[in-house]
Amino acid sequence: MRWAEIPGLSEIKERLTDSVRRGNVAHALLFDGRSGSAALPMALAFATYINCSHRTGEDSCGQCASCSKYDKLVHPDLSFTFPTAGGKKVLSENFMAEWREFVKENPFGSYSDWLNRIGIRQGNIPVEESRQIIQNLSLKSYEGGYKVVVIWNVESMAAPAANALLKILEEPPEKTLFLLITSDYNRLLPTIQSRVQRVAVRELDEEEMVGFLAERHGLTRERATRIAFLTEGNINLALSHLGREETDHKEWFVNWMRYCFVFDLAKLVPVADRFDEFSKEEQKNILEYGLKILREIYLENIGLGHMIKLENDELTFVQKFSKVFRFENIDKISGAISEAMMHIERNVRAKIVFMDLSLTMAALIKK
Repeated sequence: MRWAEIPGLSEIKERLTDSVRRGNVAHALLFDGRSGSAALPMALAFATYINCSHRTGEDSCGQCASCSKYDKLVHPDLSFTFPTAGGKKVLSENFMAEWREFVKENPFGSYSDWLNRIGIRQGNIPVEESRQIIQNLSLKSYEGGYKVVVIWNVESMAAPAANALLKILEEPPEKTLFLLITSDYNRLLPTIQSRVQRVAVRELDEEEMVGFLAERHGLTRERATRIAFLTEGNINLALSHLGREETDHKEWFVNWMRYCFVFDLAKLVPVADRFDEFSKEEQKNILEYGLKILREIYLENIGLGHMIKLENDELTFVQKFSKVFRFENIDKISGAISEAMMHIERNVRAKIVFMDLSLTMAALIKK
């Protein structure tokens, strides 16, 4: 993984690159980013850069022996720890083939994506993993560079496992680099937080996301902009939209609101039938789009129309609908949509969920 493969985030790349140039590399870094962010790719790109034989002031070379091994995630001085089912016989080292495939396919993948890949419902990092890390670090570096320990989803680490690492985190062997990745900083033990240097990995802004989707994945700027609006900087979520048959969320939502507003059951029932035919992900995407439109309606109602990110027909709809929308019910409507998404995630029949939501919306829009 190289900096060039990660979209945007130039200020973070520059900060990390500069720390190597100045010889001021912290021995333990915590890459803190929301699920679906570039936190893991950032950690991997930094490890690649610091061990590159011919790095420049901007990036690793991508061609030396070290870069080649890092690209394949097989460098002998690189080790990974990640959530598994836990226990002595299900350590990370027993899942390395699956892990390499997972990261190569999508380094922005989430915790739930990983658990689905290895077929478990809940993962953790047991104390046996910490003992394995300590044992591995007692050995000398194979190639003379940094020994890099990547701990992904470190918040999954059980308290005994975290406590077992405290001493070596504070006083690691020479040329040892700990790279921890979290999507939930507040779940980490304070003793872990105090021993690492935090690197906040933000979500992509709209321009970064649009550029990433248009330039690297061949999307039209119009579709890339639509996906950027729906995913709000979440790279993993944006990538999940690729190759998927696209539903016109705008037309769907506009018609749905129109039928709810006039309480036209003759139209709402077939709309519910059509909704039932979509995949679960597409159903959630439609409702997620509705939440985002509600946010824009909220901005229009409180006089912050200049902050609205929509254009053309979608902007016109927001401006018109906000005039007849019961502003004081926006929280209840948002809550109803969020609850519907939860029910769909739990495999409740989508037609029933959507019809119930439509009746609730009809009551709240004008109430």
